Amino acid sequence: MIKRKSAFEVRQSISGYIFLLPWLIGFLVFTAAPFLYTVYLSFHQVQLNITGWEMTFVGIDNYNLAFLRNPDFVPALIAFLIMEVTHTPVIVVISFILALLLNRGIKFRGAFRALFFLPVIVMSGPVMYQLMDSGGMGSIGIREMSLYMMVYQYWPFLAEQLENLFENYSLILWFTGIPIVLFISGLQKIDSSIIEAAKIDSATGWQILWKITVPIVRPLVLVATILTIVQLGVYTLNPVMPLISNAIENTVSGLGLASTFAWIYTVVALAVIGTAFFLLKGPSERVVMEQKRLIRKGVYK
Repeated sequence: MIKRKSAFEVRQSISGYIFLLPWLIGFLVFTAAPFLYTVYLSFHQVQLNITGWEMTFVGIDNYNLAFLRNPDFVPALIAFLIMEVTHTPVIVVISFILALLLNRGIKFRGAFRALFFLPVIVMSGPVMYQLMDSGGMGSIGIREMSLYMMVYQYWPFLAEQLENLFENYSLILWFTGIPIVLFISGLQKIDSSIIEAAKIDSATGWQILWKITVPIVRPLVLVATILTIVQLGVYTLNPVMPLISNAIENTVSGLGLASTFAWIYTVVALAVIGTAFFLLKGPSERVVMEQKRLIRKGVYK
């Protein structure tokens, strides 16, 4: 039997859609329409001549050029995937640890929170580019560390990724600003009575962390992960963005090749987001309610 919504629920739904309408119009006009037009341009050769932009349908030639004849695009795409896989978990874990520390009752807690979030406000892409270009954001002597040499002997690829993480530790800390705020917001919403009850039952700090804190903030882990993936994806210093920018400025290959790069890049980024959502999503509300029902009936101990 289909349950009909009450008049109040209908009014609430209408109010929600009206509130969402300005954003939805902006998304359709300024995001969805240009995105679909980019897909259309990827099947054309777009050149600039004295009469303006000239489009010629070329089918999948731009995709063949991107995957088979361009020596830079596929390696840059692989480097982007490696960056997402290696940097995103580190950023999320460090953000959660820093949020736990900044949520404690320490002196100058507000100043420390502002200190970690300040780079997000002050440092733009060009500023970070200048710092990285001058070598002011990396570490020195990683290759001489015993841990690096030991890992390099058995797994050179892992050693290279560790070196990359250490060399970009300032960049990693820069990306922790917004996830830290998300985690602190989630930690502050934990009912203190739950923590007190666990302490009365002789629960250790480690047990409270894994049995109470982590399950409660788990939805925020997914949000912080997706946010970090998107931040790294749109960051100007990732290996794919320069190729797209250069293709846009190239009047010979035209906007068609740039659109192809951007379309493939978008699909790969969405695939990474989908994978993260699949791995980190929690049980659905229906599953949770079914588990609670079975617990009440004594099926689960």
